[in-house]
Amino acid sequence: MRIGVYPGTFDPVTLGHVDIIRRGAKLVDRLVVGVTTNASKSPMFSVDERVAMVRREVEAIGGDIEVVTFDSLLIDFAERMEASLIVRGLRAVADFEYEYQMAGMNQQLDNRIETVFLMADVALQPIASRLVKEIALYGGDIRKFVPAAVAAEVRARVGELGRRGN
Repeated sequence: MRIGVYPGTFDPVTLGHVDIIRRGAKLVDRLVVGVTTNASKSPMFSVDERVAMVRREVEAIGGDIEVVTFDSLLIDFAERMEASLIVRGLRAVADFEYEYQMAGMNQQLDNRIETVFLMADVALQPIASRLVKEIALYGGDIRKFVPAAVAAEVRARVGELGRRGN
């Protein structure tokens, strides 16, 4: 069985993430979406909230997709999941430079696990979770960047933070 992992913080999950999950699932028999904590980022949602969001969105995709949390090196997570490949999405050249370096380091740590890069759909390339949160915090409309249920959750969280969101 060919197993792949698609890691990320998914804070929040965007249409770009869903697109990569859908396409990545076609490359493997089983795709494990790994929702991670990231000490360098200040998440809007807890890891459990993010897992719930991603699980809800992948239900519509079908196939053998599992959503789990991890808090370790990506390569260690991939090894634990018995993955033979890591799926990464690319939006722009800046993403490639970072991802290329990470893939090289991961290859040095375990050369049995390949990294596969999927280019984001052209219409989804500008979408980034960080920008979605910023737009929402300033009252902008994020509905074209995230699934409808996620937009509602972001608006609710912005409301809890005392800001106005659409």
